[in-house]
Amino acid sequence: MKDVRVLLIDDEVDYTAALAKRLDRRGLSIRTAAGGRQALESLREEPCDVILLDIKMPGMDGIKTLGEIKQLHPEVEVVMLTAHANTEIVISSLAMGAYDYLMKPVNVDELVRKIEDAAMRRKSNSR
Repeated sequence: MKDVRVLLIDDEVDYTAALAKRLDRRGLSIRTAAGGRQALESLREEPCDVILLDIKMPGMDGIKTLGEIKQLHPEVEVVMLTAHANTEIVISSLAMGAYDYLMKPVNVDELVRKIEDAAMRRKSNSR
């Protein structure tokens, strides 16, 4: 799965580093960003296939970041990550084009399956 490029966006630096390391061990190509603005800069420099996006972040939150990503890169699949089960926010993110969402802490096997599914959807939509 090294051909699947994943961008992990989360302001919790230790969590991001640990999750990135676990996903890298599973054969994914992982980049990280500490927030929405940094993620948008990263996407300008290098595109990706799947984004893992935390909802609760200071400054530019996940919903605002999702809107910007979908405006600039509508083909990218986004999986929202949240530690707070807020049904309205989840429904809103799905309506804005998020592929799916997972609750933190995430089960890495489930997350890898979700990334694979999102990457396959992106590839089938780009044909």
